[in-house]
Amino acid sequence: MDKTMYMHRLISSVNASLFFVSRPRRFGKSLTISALKAIFQGRRELFEGLAIDKTDWAWEKYPVIHFEFNDVDTTSLERFDESLAFHVQDRLERAGYSYNKSIPPAANFALAIESLSAANGGKGVVILIDEYDAPVGHTLDNIEVAEAVRARLSALYSQMKNRTGDIRFMLMTGVSKFTKLSVFSALNNIVDISQEDGYATMFGYTEEELSENFDEHLRDHAEKMGKSYDDYRVQLKKWYNGFRFAPDVETTVYNPISVAYTLFWKERSFKATWSSTGRPSMLMNYLKREDVLRVDPEKMRGVTDAEFDVAELRNLKPVAMLFQAGYLTIKDYDSITESYTLGVPDEEVRRDLCTLMTGVAANETMAWAGSLGKKLLTECWDYFFDGLKSLYAAMAYGPKEKRIHENSYARCLSFLLASQGFEFTMEAVSSNGRADIVAKHPAMVCIFELKVDEPVDSAFKQIHEKGYVEPYRAETRPVWLIALSF
Repeated sequence: MDKTMYMHRLISSVNASLFFVSRPRRFGKSLTISALKAIFQGRRELFEGLAIDKTDWAWEKYPVIHFEFNDVDTTSLERFDESLAFHVQDRLERAGYSYNKSIPPAANFALAIESLSAANGGKGVVILIDEYDAPVGHTLDNIEVAEAVRARLSALYSQMKNRTGDIRFMLMTGVSKFTKLSVFSALNNIVDISQEDGYATMFGYTEEELSENFDEHLRDHAEKMGKSYDDYRVQLKKWYNGFRFAPDVETTVYNPISVAYTLFWKERSFKATWSSTGRPSMLMNYLKREDVLRVDPEKMRGVTDAEFDVAELRNLKPVAMLFQAGYLTIKDYDSITESYTLGVPDEEVRRDLCTLMTGVAANETMAWAGSLGKKLLTECWDYFFDGLKSLYAAMAYGPKEKRIHENSYARCLSFLLASQGFEFTMEAVSSNGRADIVAKHPAMVCIFELKVDEPVDSAFKQIHEKGYVEPYRAETRPVWLIALSF
């Protein structure tokens, strides 16, 4: 997929030379950094026939400092200090700088910028920083360590503040924007393109790009799945396309890794592939110390820019963490109220998020939550209800108001259902009332009614009197009426 037109736009900008972009995991940030490195090394032969090869780019060679912080050891603060120093030394020496071990890594970085720029005739040095936030994300389960790591990284990044004249170009990528890192407070001329219209589709594949580049594979996969091509494309989009990165650009994109795995294996059903490559440590470490069950990922309206802020590590907001990790995306933007509507991007992410949240509710492993869902699908009722009791027993006691409390129980159940592929509706409307949850799966239909401080018989009575089952009388699948009393 040729994305070099965006790279050319960045490196040719006359108004800025320092840039930052955040995107979820597996969206091509590292590949972009690698391509930019090759461009600034003058390796035109790698880009023959691509968009940038057809421009007036001069293909001059620049010294390139390339940091990749995702692999820096964070098992302890001492190991981080050692690993960071080793990484900085290695990358500065690769760029052509003679490292001085008698001074700190930050001081070496400062001297490297100045000396490499001077050696290049004053034309400047290129700095590429991949996953700048990874060490902080890896340590979020220990806030004291995370803040210490952030302070050390800030000391390193701040060396660019008074040396911007020696920097020809700088791009920093990450999953989150930790605004208290010195790079954002010190470099007031850094341009954040994360939600800029012109770069909304720089990462990920648009519908048109998918058709232009993968048509043969798409048609082959549709045939193997026994679907018409049109139906196949509808389902493919439902599963993997839904990420929107700019408030004023409605175009959504596919997750690149999901497309890659799906078209490589060409299995007979669509599956969650993004999560199989691992979950973001930033989010997983956050979930160890936070309850995110109060977030309804399907109804996030009126979200302001302030709620995306991840400045205070001790007061991180669930919405910001889920958005930046890719579990929520922009669905709509109201320019009058300057607020966002957020939602889950696609079916793949929905299932993974629900598995993740069910595991959080149970305070156990994700596998435990998945096994509980399997008990429901296989109609092992004793095991299923015993599992539900354990699941709810692990939850912190919610608000005492009956309606809110009932909703908290329903929310947890909905996550469990969605993680197993159920399509569910909360407050499902029928002619005579609203069932708490109606969940549909190729194997069954389940109608749930929940009561708090009322006998289970009253839930069954309501199901029958209100005729919740009537819309499903013609179903060939078994229809189960399930009453839960708390």
